[in-house]
Amino acid sequence: MGFIEGRNLTFDLVGVGLAENQLVDAVKKVVAAGPDLLLAGGPSFIKAAKAATGAIPIVGFSNDMVGEGHVTSLARPGGNVTGISILSTELDGKRQEILIEAMPKARRIAVLADLGAEIPAHYEILKAAAQARWSTVELSLLRADNPQQIEAVLKQAKEQGIEAVNVLSSPVLFANRQVLFATLRSLRLPAIYQWPEGASDGVLLAYGPGYADAFRLWGQMAGKVLRGAKPSDLPIQQPTAFRLVVNLKTARELNITLPSRLVERADEVVE
Repeated sequence: MGFIEGRNLTFDLVGVGLAENQLVDAVKKVVAAGPDLLLAGGPSFIKAAKAATGAIPIVGFSNDMVGEGHVTSLARPGGNVTGISILSTELDGKRQEILIEAMPKARRIAVLADLGAEIPAHYEILKAAAQARWSTVELSLLRADNPQQIEAVLKQAKEQGIEAVNVLSSPVLFANRQVLFATLRSLRLPAIYQWPEGASDGVLLAYGPGYADAFRLWGQMAGKVLRGAKPSDLPIQQPTAFRLVVNLKTARELNITLPSRLVERADEVVE
């Protein structure tokens, strides 16, 4: 969009790895420096940005921009905030269905989220859906907030008999995805991930929009704001293309035979 870092664009990365109370102070310092735009990834970052300024444009990236209360509507965001809704809340249920289809004999399945995620109600919906459709499936919640906790909670889950994992949308789990993937492999735990690119990194299954496409859209919205567009005039954007990726190499390593119907309808198969 014509912006060149070091010439007419400066990017500052702030807040990664900070606890929520530290994040609020960090964002206040950023706002005091007078940036032209705040890119906020995840509910905690968006809330901190909104609390710090009602004037500087904010382009958020989260599961549900309306449902989480960041904007008033998709078509008319209002105020100084617009952004991307990646539909994770709806897609988590679809991923759960795919995981259970892939592991029809599994009886104990976990959902993995970060400690800061506000998911109790969402988890109960997933749990109720599993019990309604697959009465023999027991769903449990795992929560982690850093690489050490990811390893620890997955190891404990494996020891307690968890047979598969649905990894929920999370900035923390995304930032630490290589630790997550390595731990799943070492524990021989089959899992489904929100970004299709994850299956290429060794996860058994992945379903959702491509994160490269989603991040590119995020950057395009940022460019429009930097060109003078008002966030209140930019409708919330949502992904329109979703891909199912199956990693047969991982399936062989885990000694899992995936249903042929699932493999046949995959958009991509990693051999």
